[in-house]
Amino acid sequence: MRRPTSCSSSLLFILVLLFLSESWGQRLNTDNKKPSCDHCNQQLFCNCSHNGFTSVPSVTGSALSLDLSFNKITAVTNDDLTGHTQLKVLDLHGNGLAEIHPSAFDSLWSLEQLDLSYNQLTMLNYKWFSKLEALQQLNLLNNPYSYLGSPPVFGALVRLRKLALGGPSLNELRRGDLSGVTQLEELTVHANNLTSYDAGTLAHIWPLGHVTLSLHGPFLTNVTLAGAMIDDVSYPETPIILKDIHLIGVQSVQPFSKAAKRRIRYLTLHNVSVSDEAIVDLLVVLDGVPLTKLTIEDVTLTGEGWWEKASKTDHKSIDEFHIRNVVILDVYKFTSLLQLGFLLEYPRRVSVINAKVFVMPCLTSHLLKNLQYLDLSDNLLTDLTLVETLCGTTQTLMDIRVLNFSGNALKSLSTVSRLVTKFSKLTHLDISRTGYSFMPSSCPWPSTLRFLNISGAKFTAITPCLPKTLEVLDLSNNNLKDFTLLLPVLRELYLSGNKFLRLPSGLSFPNLQTLTIQSNTLNMFGKTDLQSYQRLENLQAGQNKFVCSCDFVSFVQLELRGGGGIELTDGVDSYICDSPFYLQGQPVDQVRLSVVMCHQVLFVSVSCGLALFVAILLSVVLWRIHAFWYLKMIWAWLKTKRNSRQRQQRRDKADTEALISFDAFVSYSERDAGWVENFLVPELEEPSNKGFSVPLTLCLHKRDFLPGQWIVDNIMNAIERSRRTVFILSENFVQSDWCRYELDFSHFWLFEGHATGEAAILILLEPLSKDDVPKRFYKLRKLMSSTTYLEWPQEDEKREEFWRSLRNALRGNDN
Repeated sequence: MRRPTSCSSSLLFILVLLFLSESWGQRLNTDNKKPSCDHCNQQLFCNCSHNGFTSVPSVTGSALSLDLSFNKITAVTNDDLTGHTQLKVLDLHGNGLAEIHPSAFDSLWSLEQLDLSYNQLTMLNYKWFSKLEALQQLNLLNNPYSYLGSPPVFGALVRLRKLALGGPSLNELRRGDLSGVTQLEELTVHANNLTSYDAGTLAHIWPLGHVTLSLHGPFLTNVTLAGAMIDDVSYPETPIILKDIHLIGVQSVQPFSKAAKRRIRYLTLHNVSVSDEAIVDLLVVLDGVPLTKLTIEDVTLTGEGWWEKASKTDHKSIDEFHIRNVVILDVYKFTSLLQLGFLLEYPRRVSVINAKVFVMPCLTSHLLKNLQYLDLSDNLLTDLTLVETLCGTTQTLMDIRVLNFSGNALKSLSTVSRLVTKFSKLTHLDISRTGYSFMPSSCPWPSTLRFLNISGAKFTAITPCLPKTLEVLDLSNNNLKDFTLLLPVLRELYLSGNKFLRLPSGLSFPNLQTLTIQSNTLNMFGKTDLQSYQRLENLQAGQNKFVCSCDFVSFVQLELRGGGGIELTDGVDSYICDSPFYLQGQPVDQVRLSVVMCHQVLFVSVSCGLALFVAILLSVVLWRIHAFWYLKMIWAWLKTKRNSRQRQQRRDKADTEALISFDAFVSYSERDAGWVENFLVPELEEPSNKGFSVPLTLCLHKRDFLPGQWIVDNIMNAIERSRRTVFILSENFVQSDWCRYELDFSHFWLFEGHATGEAAILILLEPLSKDDVPKRFYKLRKLMSSTTYLEWPQEDEKREEFWRSLRNALRGNDN
């Protein structure tokens, strides 16, 4: 007994293993199934970012751009990108990518841009890039590799023009690391923790268009290293951006001496903290250097503004000075800029943006003798302090061409217009993002003003305050609903973010070439709305709540295809249907409306014509098959049946025989009335001379029908009150309209269940076959085929027998 139990247990174990292996295999197949991404637009740009992919998804092989950023792809295998020979842009940044197969990118022969930044690549492999000969842009920033590797990873990238490398883990750069890179338009190196650098590593790259160096650590601990790197990339025509640096004392400024010797002309300091001493030392180091543009962004000033020690330095070459996002640690102790008179005298372009400036003293403004461009946007200016800044009506800043006071707490449009009237060379004025809510009826402006930006205010109406000389006007993001002011030379008008229900009339802008009116309350527009624009070339009217009518859809689709005279420059994605509901959310260029909706008049006309044709054709067909007769008979039948039922309800329960008044109802043609009156009536109703004791009573329509009563009711009454119905059939009977109608209803009554075939007696006055009877009387034709009928004899000797047979037929069961 034990042996079978053991075999059964073994068999059960094997079955369990088979089941588990099959289930595991199915799970592996499910797990190994490659995800897909179909977020590709018509330009074959596939946006698969932020989708949680753990591996490279499958996309169309014809994709030109593939964005896989911010997913969870930790590895790229050798076949993940196989077949993408047309791909030009690949973005894999922000994935936590740690492993790339050496031949993963081999099939990407057309790739021009590759972004591998912000991943977990601990080393770089030259094989990744060995087949990417078309690559022009490569981003390797912020990966945990500590060196670039050997052999040189960029040796095959002969067309490389933009390179970004480095990160918090990069600690060494060796000569030869960038072999193969001969010229670049942009070079970005994050070397905040760099500890070892071979002089000349970057020196062989020429021409070099734009350089960004992050050198936080070297500026603090190894100024020699920082100086060597700056020296390698310093050329007169190469703009240099130095990021993440702290300039505290004399020592921290020494790396700039290398750049000074190379006669650099463009210098930008970004994310920098600087003391008073460092600023003085920097100005001394750059003394006499032909620096034309100095930009400082995200700067923290740790001192109090005592920079007069550098007043003897020469910086006449500085043409542009820009400072943005300034933090002053001790703002209440910070002195004015009067000490920098030696610097302010020469620049023609000055920007002080987001620096918490609430006033620029008039004395400082007097120092800006050559100023043509002044940007004081995003500060704390008010109408009162603006008067001080522009020195009221005093002749100051008379060479100014461009003024930007956007993002300040200005409230009076008349004040600013009055202040700028004195600037006889002013062409551009930006007073956007201010507190303006009222526009006066008239305002003074310089006659040279061509560009005016008052977007982001609170205007609800437009007045003649606006100057007639404007060529470009920006009134975006206000509360405007209409625009009727005549501006004869205006070329560009920006009205996005308002409340326009329709396009403004083009008669007010005879020279307008560009109109932007996005994000308003437009429902639709068409060719008629644009006819008044004589020179309009570019229109941006997307991002509105469009009602996708037939005219609007056809017009927009024509313009998007370039078939009209105006170009919709904001693209197809900006024109989305808001209504009707079934089209909501659909791009206008993909909408296909039916002919019924778009050509209702034509459709109704064609439909009515077709319906009329069908009706005529159907009428002809129905007439040919006698359908009207059947309908007429059904209607008459229903009406008579109802009348009969009403009569029956009025009758008592007396014997039906008591209702019989005639022995026979005679149906005949008027043309056969002579035979009926001369032969039939005398023979049957006056039989005394023939030896018959009991005469018969006949019902004749000429004699017994009630005048004024409906013909059908007379017929029905006659049939109901007669034992038999006699049809006098002849050619006249068949052709007579009256007889045919009488026969029609008699046919309905006799052969629809109210009487049997024996109640009908057929008399043929002349030879008449059943084929001569209309086909619609199919039961009568059938009766003629199945029932014996009487024929009126032409010979006198046979007539006695005819009358005897007729009397017998009429008396029936009474004999």
